Amino acid sequence: MITAAGIVLAAPASGSGKTTVATGLIGALRRAGHQVAPFKVGPDYIDPGYHGLAAGRPGRNLDPVLVGRDRIAPLYRYGSRGCDLAVVEGVMGLFDGRIDDRSADPVAEGSTAQVASLLGLPVILVVDARGHSQSLAALLHGFATFDSGVRLGGVILNRVGSERHEQVLRAACDRVGLPVLGALPRLAELEVPSRHLGLIPAVEHGSAALRAVAAMTDLVARHIDLAAVAALAVAPGPGTVWDPVQASTVATSAGTGPVIAMAGGSAFTFGYAEHRELLAAAGAEVAVFDPLHDPLPAAAAGLVLPGGFPEEHAEALAGNAVLRAAVAEQVRSGLPVHAECAGLLYLAASLDGHPMAGVLDSVAEFGPRLTLGYREAVALADSPLWRAGERVLGHEFHRTRLVATSTPSAAWAWRAGREQIREGALVHQVHASYLHTHPAGNPVAVHRFVSAARVHQRAVAAATSP
Repeated sequence: MITAAGIVLAAPASGSGKTTVATGLIGALRRAGHQVAPFKVGPDYIDPGYHGLAAGRPGRNLDPVLVGRDRIAPLYRYGSRGCDLAVVEGVMGLFDGRIDDRSADPVAEGSTAQVASLLGLPVILVVDARGHSQSLAALLHGFATFDSGVRLGGVILNRVGSERHEQVLRAACDRVGLPVLGALPRLAELEVPSRHLGLIPAVEHGSAALRAVAAMTDLVARHIDLAAVAALAVAPGPGTVWDPVQASTVATSAGTGPVIAMAGGSAFTFGYAEHRELLAAAGAEVAVFDPLHDPLPAAAAGLVLPGGFPEEHAEALAGNAVLRAAVAEQVRSGLPVHAECAGLLYLAASLDGHPMAGVLDSVAEFGPRLTLGYREAVALADSPLWRAGERVLGHEFHRTRLVATSTPSAAWAWRAGREQIREGALVHQVHASYLHTHPAGNPVAVHRFVSAARVHQRAVAAATSP
């Protein structure tokens, strides 16, 4: 298989406009006739939605922390099948990643620099030009020489104020030998609405998201040298290709696979494309439904409730009383459930005063601060996904909190400084937690879940047979 040539879009810091440039670049390259594979560094769920609209194919994540550095190149090759170009949008600043005081590695784990180095791709630095003049040369010199394993291939100037401003900045780039691949003017109307966790997901933004992506594409097509970007791209060396079937470590059983209901729609937008692919590879039939108005899919033998923004849709979720009652009833009958973040909130008794499924004896509410970061967690007991004592690297990303009225069995434990955190809940066959995990980094858990669903399917069939 020929691996797609790629480039990495990075920035000196967050807020430089990477997502606007990346989305527009993906769309403009596609419009120019390329098949473009979109990627995002880190555990971000929102940016890949805009990438996917621009590319016409799923946006995927590359996160060495959650999947392991050895899987980055295989996942890149898998996600870029059938494409001639790939655009990888970085996270935060180029060298920003997981903060680990114990690590002696000068390149932070999970950083854009690490991913670029693992793939051997050149980096295009997106610079927010506001406030910059000749001193931009010194900034670029520092980024270009800080790590010899990372190669800067060019610069895109974003939010340029005037023609004269652009001339000064181009001269600064020339001083350090970095070509300017494009200069984008300041356009406030391209700002995509955001909320407490970042941009509003594309699926929620609807037709406005399509218009925003089209505007980004037009902007990049006018102001960035697409041919120069494509010429800069290189392909990683040959190697293995990640495959969901080969990633399976649990043999599938003969016969009809269990139906796994997976929540989607506006309230449950946080997920990885590889999750559905691994579920299907394990023999499951994945039925996506929208909890805002759909019933539980018929014959569901397992339920996946991923992350998202249920706090923005609490009233509508509460209004689907038929689904809430069905979930509670099926949980009592032993339905295996995998609930992450938004799913945890949906299983609570209420969310911001609106009734939820009531599986957990807890109240969920919007909190005063954002909880964000990687976690090294250990499973506290057996569940449909994990075995007691197993360790996993996950990620928290929420601004809600649970107030429990009873003390359920916790799902995870991890240390935060000197404090040990016990988090999540295990009840019946439910594993519910704020912790997001990447299925490609934990395929065993996915296949265990399908096996548990298959067992439940058989139990239901035996109980209902004459």
